[in-house]
Amino acid sequence: MRVSLLVTCLIDLFEPDTGADVVKVLRAAGCDVQCPEGQTCCGQPAWNAGFADEAAKVARTTLEALEATDDTVVVPAGSCATMIRVFWPELFEVTGDHDAAERARALGARTRELTELLSERDLPPMRLPEGCTVAYHHSCHLLRELHGHDQPLALLDRVEGCNRVDWTASERCCGFGGLFSMKLPEVSVTMADDKLTSLEEQHPDVLVSADSSCLMHLRGRAAHEGKPIQTRHVAQVLAAGLEGRAP
Repeated sequence: MRVSLLVTCLIDLFEPDTGADVVKVLRAAGCDVQCPEGQTCCGQPAWNAGFADEAAKVARTTLEALEATDDTVVVPAGSCATMIRVFWPELFEVTGDHDAAERARALGARTRELTELLSERDLPPMRLPEGCTVAYHHSCHLLRELHGHDQPLALLDRVEGCNRVDWTASERCCGFGGLFSMKLPEVSVTMADDKLTSLEEQHPDVLVSADSSCLMHLRGRAAHEGKPIQTRHVAQVLAAGLEGRAP
């Protein structure tokens, strides 16, 4: 199966190791992975801030890069996958580019969030050398827009030694929301701190999510409060299980 990987801005700039693990896991799942040149941002920050023309300019560049092949497009972030599948057609319609809107609909039909795709693929046995307790954070876009609830949990449960614990606040927003955290920082910080406080009920070894943006926000707040936590993208846990190392 050939797939084109949209790396995402945040992974490319801040967490390249996560991107490498995404490729490892996709290849283990039998995928021939391509990273189309020319991809940039999905345009979500500008779109959420109300700058539709600027968002469309950025998104159009990535649309052109991803539509160059007939591959399935894989996105290791629910927020960016949602932007492509749900909001790109609206974005291009709003800015009067009806041709791009139709092309975006066609691309969205073959775009998958990473855990959606992996949950349907066979993976080799995965095992962590020592037991690791993990708590999973459901990111808002993946959970509420793409309805991706069970897939990431099922993938974690495939990893021997990965002991997933229930968490009462697992579906609560972390407060990041892209530019929301800059526009309303006090609200954003309070939401993150509240979520982190609830995490103390389980004391997990690692906090896991399918969106690096959420993890970055929660990790930053935990460090600020003197309560550092280990965070990992779900792909990092799966890659560790494939290689038999600690995540």
